[in-house]
Amino acid sequence: MPRSRRTAAAAVPLLASALLLTACGSGGGSDGGDADGKAEGGITFQTWNLRSKFKDYFEGLVGEFEKQNPGVRVKWIDQPADNYAEKLSADAGGGTLPDVVNVSPDLSYPLAKAGLLLNLDREQAAAKFKDEYTPEAWQGNVLPGLDGSYAFPWYLNTGPLFYNKALFRQAGLDPEKPPKSYDELFATADALAKRSGGKTATLAGTPSIEDFGRYGVRLMNSDATKFTYNEPKGVELLTQYKELYAHGGLDAQALTNTAEQAGQKFLEQKVAMNPGSAHDLDTFKQSAPGLYKELGITDAPNNTGKPNMYVMGLAVSKQSKHKAAAVAFAHFVTDRKNQEDFAHKVAVFPSTKGSLDDPYWTKDDGTDEGRVRVASAKMLKGAVNYTPVVLSEEMKVVLKNEVAKALQGKKSPQRALDDAVAQSDKLLKQS
Repeated sequence: MPRSRRTAAAAVPLLASALLLTACGSGGGSDGGDADGKAEGGITFQTWNLRSKFKDYFEGLVGEFEKQNPGVRVKWIDQPADNYAEKLSADAGGGTLPDVVNVSPDLSYPLAKAGLLLNLDREQAAAKFKDEYTPEAWQGNVLPGLDGSYAFPWYLNTGPLFYNKALFRQAGLDPEKPPKSYDELFATADALAKRSGGKTATLAGTPSIEDFGRYGVRLMNSDATKFTYNEPKGVELLTQYKELYAHGGLDAQALTNTAEQAGQKFLEQKVAMNPGSAHDLDTFKQSAPGLYKELGITDAPNNTGKPNMYVMGLAVSKQSKHKAAAVAFAHFVTDRKNQEDFAHKVAVFPSTKGSLDDPYWTKDDGTDEGRVRVASAKMLKGAVNYTPVVLSEEMKVVLKNEVAKALQGKKSPQRALDDAVAQSDKLLKQS
């Protein structure tokens, strides 16, 4: 089950195939049935790496829908996490895109741009359900430059920031007052480095695009045709990270650490803070009981007041021959009851209005899992998806490499970000 929004390959091949399909005249049409008609006919429903753990749940869900809609038959198919984007590309190119398909915004964007997905805001049969979802979740599936949302909001996720209270205490910092803003983060990191004689770094990784977003940097223009994170505020953030690196606030291998390596550094208590999720708790408990005993849980630093979230949705193929059935089923899977049922089975969060007010997501039950669940659910109110839907894996690497050059002093922060933006804009035009 994909925890974040981008565990598949970059969407460039998908976009190329989808646009080729449209150019050939077989895509972009609305040759399916009327979405306002009666729900009937056979439809396909594709999920993303969910069968192994949730087979009974989804078979029961399909059975219940068919019972309520005797004229509809749903064929459930599940694709593995690996090469999911390539599978969507092949389906788009072959005209076999499932009627209802599990997507994240970065995967729905090229399909929607090619005219292959239903615009839910423009289709009355779907738009009437909009108010059932939180504004943040619906907005998370709105695609830049395409004037609408292209997927029913399904499950959401976010993650707290874990910190080591013992390392805070040793540096003379209050372990009950972790940093909330980036200014506080940099001050904390500086204190940890100085008071430990350079032995304790605060973070094990360099800033990602999400950090720029949480800092308050404008990442792209309004129609997502150009990157803008080289604006003065972006330069300001990178300049502070450069100073942090020079003072020992970042791990010595921060320039090359992967997310897994950064997590290992935290596990070994070599860095004081690291992002994570409820899934990490068992690892801490089993592999680092000393750390587990001193584990602090907080929100990631934020200057905007809006935390980051990951979004999953269910899109409806514009070419579906049974649109009414497809819309009805996508809504059924994502209605409040079914979202809450699913979110009780796995560490995700429902996107329906009122769901996160339930005691399950608001009351700490005394367990560490409960603490993470309640803290994460609280973060989702007002959260946004900072990662641009057009940002490919290649563009992420470009940013990481240019950031590294700035931290090493090989380029000024301004030049590094200017070069990252120029390279990414070029890649964007090629997609």
